[in-house]
Order: sequence, then C-alpha cells, then structure tokens
Amino acid sequence: MELEFHQLDLRYERLKVVRPDQERRLLASLAEVGQQVPIVVVEKAADGAFVVIDGYKRVRALRRLGRDTVGASGWPGEEAEALIATRLMQTAEPETALEQSWLLAELHERFGLSREELARRIGHSVSWVSRRLALVRELPEAIQERVRRGEMGAHGAAKYLVPLARANRQACLQLVEAIGSTRLSSRDLGLLYTALSKRQLGDAPASARGSAGVSEELQGGPSRSPLRADSGRPQPADRPGAPQCHGAPGPPAAARGRVAQSS
Repeated sequence: MELEFHQLDLRYERLKVVRPDQERRLLASLAEVGQQVPIVVVEKAADGAFVVIDGYKRVRALRRLGRDTVGASGWPGEEAEALIATRLMQTAEPETALEQSWLLAELHERFGLSREELARRIGHSVSWVSRRLALVRELPEAIQERVRRGEMGAHGAAKYLVPLARANRQACLQLVEAIGSTRLSSRDLGLLYTALSKRQLGDAPASARGSAGVSEELQGGPSRSPLRADSGRPQPADRPGAPQCHGAPGPPAAARGRVAQSS
C-alpha cells in the first residue's frame, strides 16, 4: 500500500542510530531505481495512523527526494511483536549495544515485558538483558542523543563513555561538552579515553580540570593528543594490500537497489 507521510507515526525512530554513509547510499539508490523494499507498519485502530516499525532511513530519504508517498507493508500483529520480529529477522546490518538497549527499554517500559520475558523472546539470558538495560540508565541522555544523530560512534560510547559515566558522571558530561560538534568514531573515542586515563594517572583528574582540561586533550595540549577532528586515516580500500575493484560488472540497478534498501 501507498501511504502519505502525514499518516505515519514515527515514534520508534529514536531506537535506531543514524548512519550518514548508509543514508547517502540509500538516497542515491532511491533516486536511481525508486523504492524497492516497503517499510513495515502497524495500523493504529484509534486514529487510523500507521506506526512505522522498520524503514526509517527510507522515510527520511524519500522525504529528502520530495516524494509524496512511501510504499508500506502492514504487520498483522501487535507493535511489540512486530518490533521484536523485525529485529530478529534483520540481516542487513549488525545492531549496536545501544540500539539493543533502546529496544529492550522500550519493550520493558512501554509494553511492560519483564526481563525474563524479554530474555525468552530475544533469545538471550536474563543477565544479558539486565546489562543492556543498564546501559540506558547509566549513559547520560545527552550522549545517547548524539549517538542517535550519528555524531558519535555507538560502540565507542558503550565501551568507553558508559564506564566513565558510571565512575564520574560529571566528567563524562564535561568530556562530551568539550568535544562540541566534532564527529567522533568509536576509534577516536577510544584514543581520547586512553589519553584522558593517562592524564588522570599523572595529573589532576578530568573532573577537577573541567571542560577546559578536556579541550586541551582535543586540541593537542602540551603533549599532543592522538585524536584529531579529521584523522585522515586511509579507508580500507586505500591501504596497501587492500583489494581493489576495477571495472568488475555489477548486478542490475534494481537488484542493487533492493540490497541498498533492505536495512
């Protein structure tokens, strides 16, 4: 079915991370071959709106292209069931720990599913579910929002900023404030976290130095930090020995479109 954008309820958009590179590829695919994969929706009986379960990147891209409608497929069951099933069937891209945490928190808080029920339906242990739910509680919401917008690597935030927030929430917030609008990959966060940890061992703690001390690390400081806003690292295909592709025939445009739009 074809739906107009005003009919869509985008309440679950915040459960996924925006990945700029993938969004650009999807935009190019939709512009070239049109929408090949429908979004998944559940109809709300109360007001006739359609809750989007899967396909938020497609919705954003089609809007950017100025389209009036989006192709959709209706899910016959309930929202909670649809959220779980679409995540379990997802194969196009691996989920980050934070995305798993956001989904579990939504199912736990909105739909009242217990940790035991979540573990059974997701296929993990109760302790795994508890650890994922703890990520959402421990990481400040301001940082989670930056991860959602694609301004900060989700893996790095979970690996480095959650332990920092657990030990010193104020220092974690000061770090993110000092980063400002700089886009950081997970590797960049790891480098910065390591540099700050070394400074804390031999100097005043980050919480005592405040955001100015963190900014010193970002700008290079007395002993230049390994982190730069634009690291200039070569992409995998640019490194010596990496495989190159020169003129190899590819699949038809429509087939490429279905692959690009499957996430």
